[in-house]
Amino acid sequence: MEDLTTVSSGTDDLTPDAGESTATYGTGRGGMHPAVYWPALAVIAVVAAVAIAFPRAAGAAIGALQENVVGAFGWYYVLLVAAFVAFALWVGLGRWGDIVLGDDDATPEFRLGPWFSMLFAAGMGIGLVFWGVAEPLSHFASPKPGVTGVPERLAEQAMAQTYLHWGVHAWAIYVVVGLALAYAIHRRGRPVSIRWALEPLFGERVRGRLGDVIDVTAVVGTVFGVATSLGLGVLQITAGLDHIGVLSPSTGVQVVLILVITAAATASVVSGLDRGLKWLSNVNVTMAGVLLVAILVLGPTLFLLREFVQSLGVYLANVLPLTFNVSAYAGEAGEAWQAAWTTFYWGWWISWAPFVGVFIARISRGRTVREFVGGVLLVPTLITFLWFSVLGGSALYRELFGDGGMVPADGTVVPENALFDLLGDLPWGSVLSVLAIVLVALFFVTSADSGSLVVAMLASGGDPNPRVVIRVTWAALSGVLAIALLLAGGLVALQTAAILIALPFSVVMIGMAVATTRALHREHTELLRAERRMLRERLVDDVATEVAARTRPARWWSRGGGEGRGTG
Repeated sequence: MEDLTTVSSGTDDLTPDAGESTATYGTGRGGMHPAVYWPALAVIAVVAAVAIAFPRAAGAAIGALQENVVGAFGWYYVLLVAAFVAFALWVGLGRWGDIVLGDDDATPEFRLGPWFSMLFAAGMGIGLVFWGVAEPLSHFASPKPGVTGVPERLAEQAMAQTYLHWGVHAWAIYVVVGLALAYAIHRRGRPVSIRWALEPLFGERVRGRLGDVIDVTAVVGTVFGVATSLGLGVLQITAGLDHIGVLSPSTGVQVVLILVITAAATASVVSGLDRGLKWLSNVNVTMAGVLLVAILVLGPTLFLLREFVQSLGVYLANVLPLTFNVSAYAGEAGEAWQAAWTTFYWGWWISWAPFVGVFIARISRGRTVREFVGGVLLVPTLITFLWFSVLGGSALYRELFGDGGMVPADGTVVPENALFDLLGDLPWGSVLSVLAIVLVALFFVTSADSGSLVVAMLASGGDPNPRVVIRVTWAALSGVLAIALLLAGGLVALQTAAILIALPFSVVMIGMAVATTRALHREHTELLRAERRMLRERLVDDVATEVAARTRPARWWSRGGGEGRGTG
């Protein structure tokens, strides 16, 4: 979810291969598409300026939105994401699964191993590091309203709820966007732009203002999604620095950190060292793997392996009721919990969908629809489950069977502190804490850079290699927006912004699902017609050949008999 530039197989960059379209649409001076670039820039700049200039008023407004608007749309997000899961399964398992995302004779651009590795890299980032310990522990310490039982039962439910938020449902959202884009880019040769995914639904109208509105929505949603991740990352970096005794957390420190790391990301953009970014991305994944293995080996290893298997079973047994649970009978407490957790996650994933969708579409040329859906849904989900099982399971084990101390006396888990509280009590805890801080910082840099690349592509009419100055603009703006949201209310502001900005793009995603269905159905129908036409022509040819074969001897005999009688 964090990095578009990760290409583990060592390929070059996002420049389309032979056979892919490099066309752009509507670009003006400076390589930008004015009808997308300027409106999106204006929306984000206004929001950031207001939040920075009037943080208290912005915080009050965000609180009102959190209480009223977000609560009002919780049921909508739950129903919508459930529909996206059903759509992904229907498309992947149905009769359209053999359609190739590319030419009919195209072969996969990446081997299966590197492809799976890149899918994992797309889902690995600041979010998992931030919530790896915090979310299971939070659900255990403050269970969802209506969930009761002995501590061991609460721990099981905590892991199942975490799996719901980070598993198949999250990746089904990405399937909707990624599949629609992959079909448009690889099968139909369209530019890298969200509007073209809706072409089967709206036709030529995507070239006009309707397409501009679609792309503006995608750009704004992506920038808010990136800013949310950057804000979470800075909260955790400051908590880690406080844990190892470097400095105390404060809003000023967080703002400085955002500026410093955004500057590093901007420098990376200016350098244009795509290979260096890919190396950094692979370092990120490697460091995350080292952290995971270290916690597994230094912690209760056997318990964690057993817990991973058991939590999978609990999740599978409860996935359907968890999917549709909106805390309807839990009153205001249920609404508040839903807004802070499930609704936030569904909004966050939807706001990230253009970014991740472009990435998984780009690396999936030559895959069939069935391979695409199966790989995107299953591989990142299983690895993510393992991540939470090891990090969250270690915290739950300590709280249930160890010395405790993971849950404060008031029962409120501070998300940005949870990981460092866990690492601090492990052997080599200080080293692991430094590793975690560096990991978050690197993810910060690569996600800001690659996120700006995707936004620049969308704002440049689908240009796969947008100008550096455009990428720099969006990288800087993402950092400014993260600062604005932190000043306006911290974590609550980040969560509320992700939920609200995803609302308009969710409508676009519904259109993408319908458009993809229409396109795949049309192609499948044409294929069946062509097969029937070929079969009919073959049958006609076979019958004609058979008739000719049967009648030819009779004519010879007739001619021969007549000649004989004539000569006699």
